[in-house]
Amino acid sequence: MKTLTTKEIIDQLRPILARHRRGRASLITILQEVQEKFGYLPREAMLEIANFMPIAASTIYGVATFYNQFRFTPMGRHPIKVCLGTACHMKGGRLVLEALERELEIKVGETTPDEEFSLNRVACIGCCVLGPVTVIGEDIHPKMTSFKVEEVLTGFKEKTQSDT
Repeated sequence: MKTLTTKEIIDQLRPILARHRRGRASLITILQEVQEKFGYLPREAMLEIANFMPIAASTIYGVATFYNQFRFTPMGRHPIKVCLGTACHMKGGRLVLEALERELEIKVGETTPDEEFSLNRVACIGCCVLGPVTVIGEDIHPKMTSFKVEEVLTGFKEKTQSDT
């Protein structure tokens, strides 16, 4: 995954800003479009949005951190979602999440240094009877346990390496 330069980010941001009026009413829509474009909210983009609005960068950051839909780091090639809805939580979802954090050596909301995996928790995946559930990319892993985490990741890493 190529890291964009500040100039590239700003160049790609300009058409988004051009579609909107300056002012607070457009802020969330702009943030959503920027995240859709880049997969997260780059710092450089947020500073440029602050200049465009004009609103203090700290205010924009405050709005973005208020909503958990916004990310501040790029997603890994294989995003991992751990369900912590009531059923999954009661069946050990928290233990699965902690095992993933240990195995990947990252916390929720972070991406591994090789940009392969990012880790997030979600409120519900909709597979309550199969809980606890973890989703890696598009693959659903039902009835996960902390003991299965290493096995699932090893299998997934091997599959990824054979695809390259």
